[in-house]
Amino acid sequence: MANVGLLFVGAVLFMNGLLLLGKVDARSAAVFNLFVGALQVLTPTYLIFTANGDQDTILAASGIYLFGFTYLYVGIVLLAGIDNICVGYYSLFVAIVALGYSFVNFHLFKDYPFGVIWLYWAFLWALFFVVLGLKRTELNTYVGWVTAIEGWVTGVIPAAMLLSGYWKHTTEIAIALGAFGVVVFAALWPLTRSRQPTRAGPAAGSVSAPT
Repeated sequence: MANVGLLFVGAVLFMNGLLLLGKVDARSAAVFNLFVGALQVLTPTYLIFTANGDQDTILAASGIYLFGFTYLYVGIVLLAGIDNICVGYYSLFVAIVALGYSFVNFHLFKDYPFGVIWLYWAFLWALFFVVLGLKRTELNTYVGWVTAIEGWVTGVIPAAMLLSGYWKHTTEIAIALGAFGVVVFAALWPLTRSRQPTRAGPAAGSVSAPT
């Protein structure tokens, strides 16, 4: 069930990346954020209630709420047209907590790909804090591209591989993910800094827990 949610997290990250790049309408993006946010709140609730007290399952599911609340928050802010600074500071909270979930995936679950993916999410939500909380809108283009790319790399592709049974050779996947993130996001920085900033819009992140 979490893997299905991960697929749609990839979709909402892609949409929010396009929002930051000024390619989609904010109110239209808000509706999709609400859809995915609701899914990402219902999913961990179901997983926790059916966990029969299994602490690892509960721990893994709990992280999904971080992102479900982000999407709901973003959807409401966009529709209401209110200031998004609180979304930015909530994103700082998510970025810090995501580091803890990365540690858990590396050391407790031994799920190395998701250990790396949680680092991706920590980086992304830290960027949301900078853009929304600190109002550094000149970084919108960079953050927009990072968000859209993470939608595919941390959401759509892993979900498709997990659902189809191709999530194998996890150590190699983790190394590939780490190398890809460092190279691509570093290369994007000089390429996007020369561009004029686009309009600001709350982006929202991603999600989900290890299998």
